[in-house]
Amino acid sequence: MSVDVRPLAIPDVKLISPQKFGDHRGFFSETYSKRGLAEAGIALDFVQDNHSLSAAKGTMRGLHFQTPPFAQDKLVRVTRGAILDVAVDIRRGSPTYGQHVSVELSADNWHQLLVPIGFAHGFMTLEPDTEVLYKVTNVYAPECDRGLLWNDPDLGIAWPTAATDAVLSDKDRKHPRLRDLTDAFYDGEEQETAR
Repeated sequence: MSVDVRPLAIPDVKLISPQKFGDHRGFFSETYSKRGLAEAGIALDFVQDNHSLSAAKGTMRGLHFQTPPFAQDKLVRVTRGAILDVAVDIRRGSPTYGQHVSVELSADNWHQLLVPIGFAHGFMTLEPDTEVLYKVTNVYAPECDRGLLWNDPDLGIAWPTAATDAVLSDKDRKHPRLRDLTDAFYDGEEQETAR
């Protein structure tokens, strides 16, 4: 796998760009290679693949994370449509605590986003019928499933769709703001939370 890995403004979050080879038949791309990522300094053991379809433009999913012992790294990509993908640093003690990075992922640009443990993750669709696939390093654990309010004004995320027009679940409407978050990570201490 020949892959370009670029750290973003919060360097632990990385933009990954696999090669894509096209001809008159279509294209071929090696979208994941454990060896290729390890050669780029990313040694993670992914254990589960997730796939979502969002029918409407402006669908919001997130901001989600899992607490230890089921915390998850995520590798996110889009196979149809486009999203604004966001990672928020929730590692207390981190110099970038409460800050976020955002990138557009689409079937056209073929980028992937690596969201490490210690970040809340979410995305909003930019096109209808958008499909998102992401790999995770731990299984889904409902008892560790947590969230952060997607439109918390303290986060300053410039979502492309207004809150009044966004399509989201009741669960995602009720997540706490950052200032009220009781489940957070400590920078450098992934096995502890603020509970």
